[in-house]
Amino acid sequence: MRILLSNDDGVHAEGLAVLYDALAEHHDVTVIAPDRNCSGASNALSLHAPLRVMTMKNGFYSVNGTPSDCVHLGVNSFMQDDPELVVSGINHGANLGDDVIYSGTVAAATEGRYMGLPAIAVSLTSKRGEHFATAAKVVVDTINKLKAHPLPANQILNINVPDLPYASLNGVQVTRQGRRHRAETMVKDTDPFGREIYWYGPVGSEQDAGPGTDFHAIANGYSSITPLSVDITAYQSMDEMKDWLNKSI
Repeated sequence: MRILLSNDDGVHAEGLAVLYDALAEHHDVTVIAPDRNCSGASNALSLHAPLRVMTMKNGFYSVNGTPSDCVHLGVNSFMQDDPELVVSGINHGANLGDDVIYSGTVAAATEGRYMGLPAIAVSLTSKRGEHFATAAKVVVDTINKLKAHPLPANQILNINVPDLPYASLNGVQVTRQGRRHRAETMVKDTDPFGREIYWYGPVGSEQDAGPGTDFHAIANGYSSITPLSVDITAYQSMDEMKDWLNKSI
């Protein structure tokens, strides 16, 4: 299978290298990734600056752009034939619940789907980063199953894996997105010149994290696989909205 592999942690990230090694054993893998950490980039595109690509000694392509830029370049310029699958990761840290709105990891996968390609995003849910190989094995297992059960045309898979040895996983659960509480306040500080600066504070704690959610699966030692729709239309509200729009005030 021809696979386009990208990420948002950057071309030098350990998770990217580990996933490449696992996939390249059985597939034709092209790696094109940002030249720096782009965590939180979401679906941003570099519309006001040219993109430059460097080929690294290991054959990876390094781009001065966003994860979404990388997928565009990979599909349109750096693969002779279209990839059969786009894979993004392994992210160093979780992408659970509403995190996916901001995630460059998930954005690279959705960009692949916008371009008509099946796509997977994968994250290791720990900042320790001790067991990237576990997440890589979960991705390999998932790809093998997708061969017989292709993804619907409007969906991607968001995979989160506990930072545990593969043998210690309790299994895999298909989950829905949980939800966090409102994020903490901004952290105010001053720079060396005495000017005010602000940093983002901690993310909000889990609010909707019960059974069936991605948060709950990870907390109980399971890998979480959440199918995400790239069509974000709220279809359930359309008829009601038509009714109140057509009513006279």
